[in-house]
Amino acid sequence: MSFNTLKLLQKQKTNILEIWMKNQLSDDGLREDLISNEDLRGQSEELISALVTNLAGDDLLDFEADRWDPVIEILGGIAITRARQGFSPRETGRFVHSLKEALLEVLQREIEDPKQLFEESIKINKVMDNLSIVTFETFIKGREEVILRQTDEIAEISTPVIRVWDGILALPIIGTLDSSRTQIVMENLLQEIVETGSSIAILDISGVPAVDSLVAQHLIKTVSATRLMGAECIISGIRPEIAQTVVHLGIDLSNIITKATLASALSYAFKVLRLEVRKSGSIAKTNHL
Repeated sequence: MSFNTLKLLQKQKTNILEIWMKNQLSDDGLREDLISNEDLRGQSEELISALVTNLAGDDLLDFEADRWDPVIEILGGIAITRARQGFSPRETGRFVHSLKEALLEVLQREIEDPKQLFEESIKINKVMDNLSIVTFETFIKGREEVILRQTDEIAEISTPVIRVWDGILALPIIGTLDSSRTQIVMENLLQEIVETGSSIAILDISGVPAVDSLVAQHLIKTVSATRLMGAECIISGIRPEIAQTVVHLGIDLSNIITKATLASALSYAFKVLRLEVRKSGSIAKTNHL
């Protein structure tokens, strides 16, 4: 970009900002539920200031130049913030595209020579296209971070270890077991066994849609790890279709205590611990035998 054009953009910074804000506020897809007009103006002003202040004509198209660092850092921060706030890629892309429209509009107003206008417009397009790529890449990274965090949170929520009685833990498993989730299940269960001193753990798989050989292996690993901690493990929630699948696959669960329901597993645990539940009026009492 020629020196005169760069000076023009610096001189027209306020005007560019106003045109840019007008473009954004008039957009039907503006997400006022996710960002206030004040915050939107703050982001826009910060980016346009960095763009016209830090760049020089001789390295405008050299996207590896150090002068680009402040612009990319600000734009990257905006993209990540928008990813976390719930903006879509299209909505985030419009943020940069509307700036390009504002820059081109100012050039068209101020440059009278058609040839010079064409040349400078091409350069502006290249600059903004590069910034669009940076925005998209950073946005995707931010969205991936959100997804990974949500996945971890869901995994924690979906594998709760419940203390149902003194010495008895229950872990209801909902959804499919894979290697990473099995690791979480084992870690949570073993940690709770240590903290509570429980001697019986019930794995309830009534919420598992299907049991194949891989899921069965994961269950066996969890049972083995529990036994190494000195606790007995019971698998409950064995539905008829799951039982048929296990038999058909030739999976040996003979060394593992299995029950059809969580209630029957809990009843078995009471017998092992020599506990008896009896009704006294409307209140259930538990006594040691």
